[in-house]
Amino acid sequence: MKALIQRVKEARVEVDGADIGAIGKGLLIFLGVCKGDGEKDVEYVADKCLALRIFEDDDGKFNISASDADAEVLVVPQFTLYGYTGKGRRPSFDKAAPPDVSRPMYEQFVQHLKDKGVKTETGEFGADMDVNLVNDGPVTFMVEKESNN
Repeated sequence: MKALIQRVKEARVEVDGADIGAIGKGLLIFLGVCKGDGEKDVEYVADKCLALRIFEDDDGKFNISASDADAEVLVVPQFTLYGYTGKGRRPSFDKAAPPDVSRPMYEQFVQHLKDKGVKTETGEFGADMDVNLVNDGPVTFMVEKESNN
């Protein structure tokens, strides 16, 4: 499982011209699910995203986690995170989990964040989305958990 995290001042996602999710200060998380990922991967990546100290303290140091900053989160499904570009010109998506597997894992990820008390908004699985954001920094990290399955 991969989560591309961007610290944002604000972010929103729209489908067919209508906003379906929006946040203020927080994290925009693009989430990719790999074949073989399981519930432990969901929990690890979600908890890691919330625990990473990527918000600045009064001294400008990365000492504050999303949880401690009361950050909001917008989670957008992003199967292209598993696009392999090492050969040829067309990405291969062989490692990406199929929708019938990745959708429930995406939903578990979102629910796990909500269960932790985080204000969480979402994109729409399988939809053509427009994602708008104002980067804060910019600060961008990749959180990965390779499945042992």
